[in-house]
Order: sequence, then C-alpha cells, then structure tokens
Amino acid sequence: MPQPLDLSASSIDITRAICDIESVSGNEGALADAIEAALAPLEHLDVVRDGDAIVARTDLGRGRRVVIAGHIDTVPLNDNLPTEFRTTEDGTEILWGRGTVDMKAGCAVQLKLAVDLVAPNVDVTWVFYDHEEVSDALNGLGRLARTRPELLAGDFAILGEPSGAQIEGGCNGNLRAEVRTSGKRSHSARSWIGDNAIHKTAPILATLAAYEPRTVTVDGLEYREGLNAVGISGGIAGNVIPDEAMVHVNYRFAPSRSADEAVAHIRELFDGYDVTIVDLAAGARPGLDAPLAQQFVAAVGGPAPRPKYGWTDVARFSALGVPAVNYGPGEPVFAHHDDEQVPVAQITAVEDGLRRWLTA
Repeated sequence: MPQPLDLSASSIDITRAICDIESVSGNEGALADAIEAALAPLEHLDVVRDGDAIVARTDLGRGRRVVIAGHIDTVPLNDNLPTEFRTTEDGTEILWGRGTVDMKAGCAVQLKLAVDLVAPNVDVTWVFYDHEEVSDALNGLGRLARTRPELLAGDFAILGEPSGAQIEGGCNGNLRAEVRTSGKRSHSARSWIGDNAIHKTAPILATLAAYEPRTVTVDGLEYREGLNAVGISGGIAGNVIPDEAMVHVNYRFAPSRSADEAVAHIRELFDGYDVTIVDLAAGARPGLDAPLAQQFVAAVGGPAPRPKYGWTDVARFSALGVPAVNYGPGEPVFAHHDDEQVPVAQITAVEDGLRRWLTA
C-alpha cells in the first residue's frame, strides 16, 4: 500500500510522491485512495468520490465558482519509474519519470493549493479524474459531465494540461473519417477484368495534398487547422486486384467551427465517396473574455495567452457552458515520451500563478 500523501510538503515533492504511485489508465485506484484519504479530513472541503474520480469543493458562499481539474492516470510505463531529480546540460533542474508532465505535476499543484487555501476569494472545485488516456467512453470527466454535472458547475474552469506554465486558451476540434473506394476483384494476370480500388484513392490523396489549411482567429487567438491522411489500407493478396481501399483522414478544426460544420466540410471535400465519421470532438473557444479569465490572465502575468492546437478536456467544460483554459507545468512535447520530464521551476510557477489569483 502506498505511503500516505504528505500535503504539507512542497508541490515539487508532492509531484514526485504521486508520480511514484503507478496509475496507468485502469489502475488509478491506489492513487485515488491516497488523494481521497488526504483530502477527506479537511474541514473546509466537501469531498465526493465517483469511481476513481475525486471532487473536493469549498462552500464559502462566494457567489462565483472556479473548477480546477486534472487527470490522475498515465500512459503505460517504459522503465521510467520511480522518478528521479536530474539536471540537464543547460543546468535546468527537472523531475524525470512517467506522469511528471502528463499531468501529475498539475495535479500536485492542485493538491497543495486545495490544502493551503482554506478561504480563497472564489469558491473552488478541485477535480482529480480517471481514464483520460484511454477511450472517450471511459473518461472520468466525461462520466461526471453525464451523471453528476452539478459537480462541474462553475463560472470558469482551468485544466492542468501541460502548457509550459503558460495559459493556452480553448482547443481545436478533432475529427477522424474513413474515406472508402470500391472496385471489382480479379486475378492480377487479368487485371482488365477487375477495377482497382487502390488506384481510386489517388484523387483523395491529391485533394489532401493540395488542401490549404486555415489559420483562424478566434477571440484574439490564432488557431491553425490541419487536414491529413494518417493511414491507408487496401489489398488482398499479391496476385489479386483489390475491390476495396480506405484512406484514414484526420481533421483538426478551429473552434470557430461546430462539430456538425466540420463533418459537412469533410463530406463536401470528398463528395461522391463513402465517408464514415469514426471520431468527432468539438473544440472549445478560448474562454478568455469571461471576467474571471481576464483576472486570471492578469494575475498570472508572463507571455500573452496562446491557442491550444490539440484537443483537451476543456471542450467538456465548454459543452457545459463553462469557459475554460489550459494551464499547467511541463512542455507538451514530453507528454507520453519515455524521457518524460518537467522543469521543477514550472511546477512552482504554476502554483504561484494560481495562488496569486485565488488569494488576490
């Protein structure tokens, strides 16, 4: 059984402690137990458990509520636990190991502040959720949104996704489609009898190669779109003309477009083909026009907010009508990397930024 969490320690040491409690998706129970045990005795928090998601809320009657969330699961290990403190060639002190970036450093900051901030200037809901790194159907935040939406209600939300300790507004939407062609099977020695479905993918690939993705300004942030083939399949045997082929297309679309509009765009581009949408997630607008968001940006300081190009769970808050941003320690390029590592200074910076805002 893991050692009890010492939340009087620094956020850096808490990061190391929760990273060393292995919690690959589907195995979050031990870490959820430890978080619940550490938060439940605190008189200023009402703690609710839903599966392996822990929700801790203040109820101070502040009139405004902020939700601050992070997922506690990780991708599988690859000889990168336990964590280690290291120093890079340029002298940067880092914490190395699975989960340090995605996204237990952000969760550690949440835990530290949940304990310390007995009387924040707004009511705060702290959310630690499970199953983010696997299928959407299992996502703990999605489960709460479906079954306990009252626990996620708020005027503004922050997701601790790694953002290099900078504010990243909203996120692009994500669509995956299978574009199929059909033909007629025959022996390749008599290919004129058949109709080659693989050859018919050429116009699909030409459309993708010629496509010029947009850069779209949404509430002051520039979101870059992308439309790409990410897979292609077809073929039966070395002497058979194939009667079916498929190009797997991924479309990352700016939050100015709805999910339905993104689908319509793809169907228009590939009109005449058999198009199946296999995954679809709407994006989220930056959320920076909300008064709480503006106060947050001012309190954090530093570089101007930038867009989040990948899809994140801020979109779940947006769907609930809660404006949300990404703000967490760690560079996204190290997420899921076997050399996962977070500069310890970024952990402290995110803690300081949130603390200034919640106590101003």
